[in-house]
Amino acid sequence: MDSLLNTERPPVFCPGCAHDKVVDALDKTFQTMGLTGDQVVIVSDIGCSGLFDTFFNTHAFHGLHGRALTYAIGLKMARPELNVIVTMGDGGLGIGGAHVLSTCRRNIDLTLLVLNNFNYGMTGGQCSSTTPQDARVGSGFLNRLEKPIDLCLVAGAAGAGFVSRASAYAADLPENLEKAIRFNGFSIVDIWGVCPGRYTRRNKLTPQMIDESLAKLPPLDDLVASNAREEYGSHYRQEASRLTPALPPIRIEAEHTPPVNGRQEVVILGSAGQRIVTAGELLCLAGATAGLHASQKNDYPITVLRGHSISEVIVSDDEVGYTGIAQPSVVIALAPEGVAKRKKMLAGLSEDTLVIKAEDVDLPPCRAVIVEADFKAKKIKSQDRALAALALMAAQDNVLTMGMLKSALALRFKAAVLEMAMGVVERATA
Repeated sequence: MDSLLNTERPPVFCPGCAHDKVVDALDKTFQTMGLTGDQVVIVSDIGCSGLFDTFFNTHAFHGLHGRALTYAIGLKMARPELNVIVTMGDGGLGIGGAHVLSTCRRNIDLTLLVLNNFNYGMTGGQCSSTTPQDARVGSGFLNRLEKPIDLCLVAGAAGAGFVSRASAYAADLPENLEKAIRFNGFSIVDIWGVCPGRYTRRNKLTPQMIDESLAKLPPLDDLVASNAREEYGSHYRQEASRLTPALPPIRIEAEHTPPVNGRQEVVILGSAGQRIVTAGELLCLAGATAGLHASQKNDYPITVLRGHSISEVIVSDDEVGYTGIAQPSVVIALAPEGVAKRKKMLAGLSEDTLVIKAEDVDLPPCRAVIVEADFKAKKIKSQDRALAALALMAAQDNVLTMGMLKSALALRFKAAVLEMAMGVVERATA
């Protein structure tokens, strides 16, 4: 089988870097396994190990530091037939530790190669999660305060199906990598190597010393045996196949004619409990019943029972490519909390904007056309104000018609709730 190395982009590591050995070993593994470039994906992140995806003629994905496994999982779930290989350094291991643990638990069929040279080699030789406590590194004494991670023990405890340690200089590294790639589940190879650009300038470390250190560590066979189980992707597909298929989305047929053409932008300003988001949804549904495109953006705090609630809706006879609203067609102001969050927008309104505001809500000075609604006089509760305001718009054929609104209500509500909503519309427009 031909080499998958990219001859136009040869490795550019520091002279003597162990990563060179891993590149060669991985290419030999691909050749032995008879893999072609379209059967392999190399996923990398930041750092010297993050260059691996450029050295091979394979599919590739280069992402954020420590996050490579998240992309790799998505790739493997979408394309289970691909061989997904993740390369990260001990820096990415520390930064993305939570992702490593969750991938161990999932046992998804991909291979993680950790190029472990005991420091952040690219950014100055600072201590990483695997730096020995007696090492001298670019971050002072910090490594003396922390116990280094034994990746294989941690991964085994988290449920990894295959864990292995190896020296970058070992003659059988290609065979070790092949076992990991062929394993049907999540496999990790902790590959120890020398960083001549940073680490070994202050610390003596040779291939022989790596072999001696690895020989002192306990075997990992028991971990592998205790974590044996079904691979995540195939198990997921098996369980998913037993579920009742989801129903297709309801198709809303156009049955009305919109009162105006072009893009109409509506901002609803209220507070928690006023069903602002529901009103925005109703406006989108109303637009759909007239064959319009619609988008909705909502703004509310994590305290969902207190604070502002804002919905920004666009309905348009053209596709909505940008959902930002600078100069709305209509503003509905129902509570001071929402008004306070959009003071700047209100101050910049033009004479072309209609503002429907509750009689008990104050607005900052603006040039818009303002219509007051006395919801209290019509016995409309606070939680029904947003729907009532939509009814006032519909009565004026502004953005929507009454027919569009009633069709939207019928799509959104059933039985007693629909009857109650229709009653609010009738009171609001009486």
